[in-house]
Amino acid sequence: MNVGVDRIGWGRFAGIGERLARAMIASVSSGRSLLWLLAAFIVGCGVWVLLPPSKGNSAQREPMNVELASVEAAASAKPAAELPPSAAQAVAELDRLRISSQTWRRGGLGSKALVTFTLRNDNDYAIRDVEIVCAFMRRDGSRLTERTRVLADTVSMKSRKTFAHVPVGFVNVNADQAKCSLVTARRV
Repeated sequence: MNVGVDRIGWGRFAGIGERLARAMIASVSSGRSLLWLLAAFIVGCGVWVLLPPSKGNSAQREPMNVELASVEAAASAKPAAELPPSAAQAVAELDRLRISSQTWRRGGLGSKALVTFTLRNDNDYAIRDVEIVCAFMRRDGSRLTERTRVLADTVSMKSRKTFAHVPVGFVNVNADQAKCSLVTARRV
């Protein structure tokens, strides 16, 4: 009984050792290139950490009193008589503009704050470009972070508008409470 082993072409297995040796040499040279790539990655991360943060991504270092934000904005603005006529018309009165209700929740895997609030406009004119500041606090009331946001939408005169799930920015993981208030608004 003949199994037919003599018909197998053993010649194709003869060069397997040489091919295996060439593959090992190639993997060693690619291993060196991987080491260089890893070294470049580590140096790049080190340079990135040492760069100063951009103004939009850094936390504010000086805490701001949210209750006085609208008062400070009004006090720092020039009186309407000193402003040019077009600029005097552009500033809205904040005393007839208020946030009637507000809630917040976390989004973006728990790192971003999403604020829902209703803005009430009791003025005789429409407003736009409303700037709000939200202060985030711990459960005991100590301040953690503050974020500002400008809303480009228009709120009609003598009306209210609800802004749902507005992304305010990154918030500290220990934040438990939020308080938002108005800073400025422009007349339409």
